[in-house]
Amino acid sequence: MTVIHIPGSKSVTARALFLAAAAEGTSTLVRPLCSDDTEGFAEGLARLGYDVAKEADRWHIEGRPAGPAATEADIYCRDGATTARFLPTLAAAAASGTYRFDASAQMRRRPLAPLTDALRTLGVDLHHEAAEGHHPLRVTASGIKGGELTLDAGESSQYLTALLMLGPLTAEGLRITVTDLVSAPYIEITLAMMRSFGVEVTRGGHDDNVFTVPPGGYRATPYAVEPDASTASYFFAAAALTGHEVTVAGLGKDALQGDLRFVDVLRRMGAEVRSTADSTTVRSSGTLRGLTVNMRDISDTMPTLAALAPFASGPVRIEDVGNTRVKECDRLEACAQNLRRMGITVETGPDWIRIHPGTPHPTEIATHGDHRIVMSFAVTGLRVPGITYDDPGCVRKTFPQFHEAFAEFAELTNR
Repeated sequence: MTVIHIPGSKSVTARALFLAAAAEGTSTLVRPLCSDDTEGFAEGLARLGYDVAKEADRWHIEGRPAGPAATEADIYCRDGATTARFLPTLAAAAASGTYRFDASAQMRRRPLAPLTDALRTLGVDLHHEAAEGHHPLRVTASGIKGGELTLDAGESSQYLTALLMLGPLTAEGLRITVTDLVSAPYIEITLAMMRSFGVEVTRGGHDDNVFTVPPGGYRATPYAVEPDASTASYFFAAAALTGHEVTVAGLGKDALQGDLRFVDVLRRMGAEVRSTADSTTVRSSGTLRGLTVNMRDISDTMPTLAALAPFASGPVRIEDVGNTRVKECDRLEACAQNLRRMGITVETGPDWIRIHPGTPHPTEIATHGDHRIVMSFAVTGLRVPGITYDDPGCVRKTFPQFHEAFAEFAELTNR
């Protein structure tokens, strides 16, 4: 049995940084993810005037419930969607200040409109400097009273997360009615983490689609960041493909992240899955069945399954993943194109992809600068020697040491 230690969750680290910055007191994040995305988030907080001290596997954040110490700042959000969506929301709650946010060309292409429209509804003075609904943008803060909102989060759950975390920083709290929601498990992460920082959000209405967030702020707390479940999916898929067994430590039955449900997909394909309180194990004979699966709630793992799919005994159809078209790249089309270049028959629709069994041949993977495309096709590479990438270094976004860790895993499974 191979035991893998996965770096901390990007999603959890980003939320913890926001909540710690907004809390009364100093919070310590234990084992946060150290990657381009999270470093960019921490750098953005520092530019806003928050005190972020880093040591080994701990980051200490001195919270400022009243908002940023800086009254003017220019923040570059790099490629990070959580940075680009969460930090402007945090800054908007300040009593006063003018803050400009910009991002990479990749992040500039990704949408912001549902979030920035919601902030404008709350009275925030916000201006998109180029394309409407995209970075760069300027926020002139003067505090937020709060109130009621209607939000379409069918494109990204991050819009709802940003507003939920904003709620306690408003004078009267927020009542958010959600008309559509993708990647719902990420909202469960948000609610659980807000609870850890002292805020209880209540849900009601039809299908629990109304979120009521009280005012009053957050309390600082020590917070341990669990391993990244999306990253774990590559190692679980690798075990299923190669007929080996892998255990990921730190991700067990009580894990916050919905992407751990990827192992349920592998179970349906024929793998054996075992979960304990603090670990998850996948083992397989290497024989996998085709299936049809809805991955709306775990769409970040869609590329992992797509890269594994050609080795199944029957077609693999992945449904309800239209939101993957507005990630770091159009992931659905990127997977389809790369698989076709390998000689695999693939069909796609607006929100689905169907991949037929086949024998992939090596090619250079067009990554589109997307870390998840690289890491997913590393799984394919376990059975297809000679695969290369046009931008292997883009894994720095979430797992700078991925190639070394995956090569070490592959070596262990070949013994």
